[in-house]
Amino acid sequence: MSFNRKFTTRALGFAAVAGAMIAVPAGLTTATASANNWDAVAQCESSGNWGINTGNGYYGGLQFSQSTWEAYGGAGTADNASREEQIRVAENVLAAQGPGAWPVCSAYL
Repeated sequence: MSFNRKFTTRALGFAAVAGAMIAVPAGLTTATASANNWDAVAQCESSGNWGINTGNGYYGGLQFSQSTWEAYGGAGTADNASREEQIRVAENVLAAQGPGAWPVCSAYL
């Protein structure tokens, strides 16, 4: 291998490692939003009413569909669950789907 090829390979390797070091913490920040942020999302989604059921097919403060609620670990319906339980399920949804699960209100995450 020539000197230039070794240098280029090493430079690319260092760039990849540096990029990963920057990207991983950024991803973790998104997936671990604080309870205060969930309160803001709930305020946007349901006027902060964690027990809301308006009959529109979405339940609780964070407006879960029943299928999403069950798929990510919820029991019963979200409107009957505690705020803490809704946040626990929301963290699972956020980790799997990203903030797009709340298309408008994710701006508060």
